Amino acid sequence: MAPQMIFVNLPVTDLDASKAFYEKLGYAINPQFTDETAACVVISDTIYAMLLTEEKFRSFLAPGKEVSDATKSTEVLVTLSAESREKVDELADRALAAGGSPAKEPMDMGFMYGRSFADPDGHHWEVFWMDVAAAQGAQGAQG
Repeated sequence: MAPQMIFVNLPVTDLDASKAFYEKLGYAINPQFTDETAACVVISDTIYAMLLTEEKFRSFLAPGKEVSDATKSTEVLVTLSAESREKVDELADRALAAGGSPAKEPMDMGFMYGRSFADPDGHHWEVFWMDVAAAQGAQGAQG
């Protein structure tokens, strides 16, 4: 059985600027699923962010639903794992340098570390690293 894939669909106000932002984070754009209304950002072999113009995004909504303004409200937190604390910092720092903004203060629990950023359209992204063995030990100590 093939691994399950996820496509996170995000409305964007400026498709070219959004594509450039994610490319600066080190992600590729899949031209096979990209046109003037959409761009497919390849995050991994099974994770993709579909950047859709607001008009295109609206065409997928149920009747009566509206496109949320991610700069004013949060409908979803998109969270990515990283291999190390350093990789968390690398991605978050690249996002800030590429025009993103900090979404909240870094979180450091010793066995888990994370940072967050908002993309140019205000979509909230989290990046975290966790020492699984230490986390299981910490969880066992609480139980």
